[in-house]
Amino acid sequence: MILVLWDIDRTLLYTGDTDRQVYRELFEEVVGRPAERLPARGTGVTMPMAVRELLRANAVEPERVEEFAQRIVARMPTQLDRHHDDLVRKGRVMPGAPAALAAVARDPETVPTVVTGNLQGSAEIKLKALGLDKHLDLACGGYASDDAHRPALVRVAQERAGTRYHGDFTRDTTVIIGDSLEDIRTGREGGATVIAVASGTTSSQELVAAGARHVMPDLTDTQHLLALITRCTTRTARPR
Repeated sequence: MILVLWDIDRTLLYTGDTDRQVYRELFEEVVGRPAERLPARGTGVTMPMAVRELLRANAVEPERVEEFAQRIVARMPTQLDRHHDDLVRKGRVMPGAPAALAAVARDPETVPTVVTGNLQGSAEIKLKALGLDKHLDLACGGYASDDAHRPALVRVAQERAGTRYHGDFTRDTTVIIGDSLEDIRTGREGGATVIAVASGTTSSQELVAAGARHVMPDLTDTQHLLALITRCTTRTARPR
């Protein structure tokens, strides 16, 4: 079987400034003053890492960064859920995402789930708000709540899927579909082939240079995506 690990933000959906609003609100609530600088957009880093960067960028005392980070991270899914109506109203599904998710899920040889810089609770809230959860087995995903080091999440998902589907998932049978340089690093270091989608803030050229096996402009060509997944795995011989 093939483990297909979908990235979420800017690959399947886009929530605009909602995440940044959550960072802003929780920083002020926990630290006691407004944040002057927010995390960069579209980098793909895990939420715990982004929170620590947020604290350092806003001159929080070094000895308090870890304490504040843990408090902020613990509150993030609940705070995001308070913006559920904003997610539904302002969020958007990326072009081709629903059909692509459905097509991958229909293949009896695939296990479709996620590997994401979101905490598990945040990931589920976003996907459900925009109706994208029904073609994903979220129980065997890899989330930032499992490990702040994103490449480690590939093995988390492989082990969960292996237990759930009684298989052994390796680099040769694991594919990541994502839009960022961090998705590519996650695959290269964590043990997966990457199909990149140039739907985020990173260009096709940058994605190729970083090591993506294949790059698509978006997810609208479902048949091409399925063919690339097959080409990336041991179901067919890899091109030399």
